[in-house]
Parts: sequence; structure tokens; C-alpha cells
Amino acid sequence: MKYIKRDMEGVIPRLSAQYPAILLTGPRQAGKTTMLKGLAKLEGRGRRYVSLDDLNERALAKADPAMFLQLHQPPVLIDEVQYAPELFPYIKIHIDKTHAPGDFWLTGSQLFKLMDGVQESLAGRVALLHLPPLSQQEIYGGSPAEFKLDFPMLLERQKQAGPVTAPAMFERVFNGGMPALASGQYEERNIFYSSYIGTYLERDVKELSGAIDSMKFFRFITAAAARTAQMVNYKGIADDCDIDQTTAKSWLRILETLGVIFYLHPYSNNVLKRTVKTPKLYFCDTGLVCYLARWSSAATAMNGAMGGALLENYAVGEILKSYQNAGREAFLYYYRDKDAKEIDLLMEGDGQLCPIEIKKTATPDRRLLNTFKAIEKSPLERGIGAVLCMAENLGAFDKDNLIVPISLI
Repeated sequence: MKYIKRDMEGVIPRLSAQYPAILLTGPRQAGKTTMLKGLAKLEGRGRRYVSLDDLNERALAKADPAMFLQLHQPPVLIDEVQYAPELFPYIKIHIDKTHAPGDFWLTGSQLFKLMDGVQESLAGRVALLHLPPLSQQEIYGGSPAEFKLDFPMLLERQKQAGPVTAPAMFERVFNGGMPALASGQYEERNIFYSSYIGTYLERDVKELSGAIDSMKFFRFITAAAARTAQMVNYKGIADDCDIDQTTAKSWLRILETLGVIFYLHPYSNNVLKRTVKTPKLYFCDTGLVCYLARWSSAATAMNGAMGGALLENYAVGEILKSYQNAGREAFLYYYRDKDAKEIDLLMEGDGQLCPIEIKKTATPDRRLLNTFKAIEKSPLERGIGAVLCMAENLGAFDKDNLIVPISLI
């Protein structure tokens, strides 16, 4: 088993020197604890470690937070802090007394914006980061940087990485980015994902929602996976697994809270009034989608009915990871109006809107660029556009529209 270096390893020490607390969220098994324990050793401050997965520690943290912090004095790494939101006011008191940077490293398997107590207690005192599963740049080697449609940067990345064939690209999609599989710790991916759903997801789901029918929940997450990279259809998901729409909405929110899925929201402004309002659904790990959809190999996934959706999920996820790993926010949207004109992805930044189509082809047609006209009335300047596809080499239609292999994200 080999440890795969994380792009975020350079971000944590920098922020730890500035902020009294760092809260690192992300799905279970994404590698949060492994990374922070390794950084704590390099740091050399004798940082203590405690996990609230330990029921005794959790009980103390909830019943007597002051005593808990006396026993586990800073600098400390507290794992799975979402289980004891009672700690947050006491961490705040300590921070306000000492103002010592780097005293608290906290991890949570729930997104901070949905975690009880963080916003109120630690606003302005905590650096918030999200660690996703491994990116392709981390697994297969590449320079850590936010993805941008910058031709010289992409050209340099291609020189380092070399061409990737379509079957090899789908191996990446099929394998996903869970560190335990990518590092070789576990070889049986079906057993890993089965255990992942049974042990982690189901346990955390019950923690968040109380009693739950395990078989119905498994059918529900399978129905959601079948609709990845599509606009959310609560009724369709609910009908597939014999639950009502209210339950479907509630369970999707739980999956979002646990970092298993994420949404791409539609781009709209006062000028573009005819846009739809429904978000698109994506999974944070395409390996999990392939498991749930029962694809037995990368080849069957590539040639199956979900091939295009899987590739879109992978591409959008990799772009998002590149920003999360740099500790930055990504402003990503999709466009669809009531005339059914659609652009798979819009990247907003520096006063520009960059349109992107994602296609399962090695030879994209210039006509794909016609949809980009839909955003011409946007108040933002239209930036460089691109078709992300299965091409092996970087190319261009013209100076404003690139052909970018998905391996270069």
C-alpha cells in the first residue's frame, strides 16, 4: 500500500499559521485523517489526536465539553467533530482567550454549511476546507492547480502527462478516487463499495435521520446514481424505490450533507430570465456510481447507456476537486433555458463566463459551439470556451474555443 500525496498538503500548514482552527470536511474514507496525522508529524508540535467515533470520547465531549478540552489540550486534532456540536462554544472561548494559530484541527464527515453549530460559534475564527476523494492529478501524477482554460498551462500539463486513450480514460472513471482503492490497500472494489454503503453511509444516514429502511435506502441511492449528470427528478427517484417525494428530497439532502453527492445549479441573472431553476445531480465518486449501476468493467461502462453521463460526472467532479484541493471556491453552473438550449458547464471568474461542453467523442464537431451563443446576453464577458472530450491531444477550433482532453483537468 502506498500513500498518495494530497494537493491540499501545502494549503493546511499555511492556513494553520494564520487561523486558530481549521475544519476539514469531506466524505468518509476520503483521506482526511490520514493526511492530517501525517502533517501533524511533520509539524513537530506534539499535536494530540482524539476521535469522536470513540463512543466514550463522544459521550464526554457532549456531556462535559470543558473537561474534554482539559483532557485533550491544544494543539489537538479532533476527528468527526460533527458528533459533538456542544464543543464549538468551548472551542470559541479558548480561541478568544489565547488567539493561538493552529490550536485546533477539526475534521467532519458532514459539509460545514450543513453542520450544526459551526457558523454561530466559529465564524471568523476557522478556515473551512473540503477534501474530496483523490483527483486524477493526484493519482496519475500532475501539477496541483485550479483548472482553467489557459492554453499554455494546459499545453504544459500535456507535456508532463502524455496522451491518454479513451479506454484508459474510462478506467479512471470506473476506478474512481477513493484512497483505499487507489493506494492498493483494498483490491476487491465491489466488497469495498458494498462495505462503504453498509458501514459508513447507512450508519451516518441513521445518525442524521433516525430509523430508516436499509433496503429502501439502497434502492434509493441506486436510483439516484442512475440519474447522475441529470436534472434532479424527485418523483422519478421516489417512484423507483417506493418512497414519497418528501422522503426522496430528505434523503438527497442527507447524501449532500455527507459529501456523497453535489449539485450544479443553473446559471441565471436578470437578463437571462428564461432559464430553468432545477439543479443537476452529481456523485463525488464515479467509482461508486459504477458500482451502484452494476457496471462490471470500464469497457462495459464506456459502451453502456450511461457512458456520456458518467464522463460528464467525472469531468465536472475533477474540475470541482481542483478548486477544493487549492482551498478555493469554484463558481460552476450549467445553462438550460425553456427552449431546451443547454450548456453542460459554465465557469465564472474574473468577470468572465467560460462555456464548456462535455462529450464522449475523440473528434468533436464544431457545431457543438452553437449552444455557446445562448449566453451572449449575459452581462459578463464571454471567456474562452471548450469542448472537454476523449481526444488524446490538446487542440482548438479557433483562438476562442479549445478542444481539451478530459485527462488534462
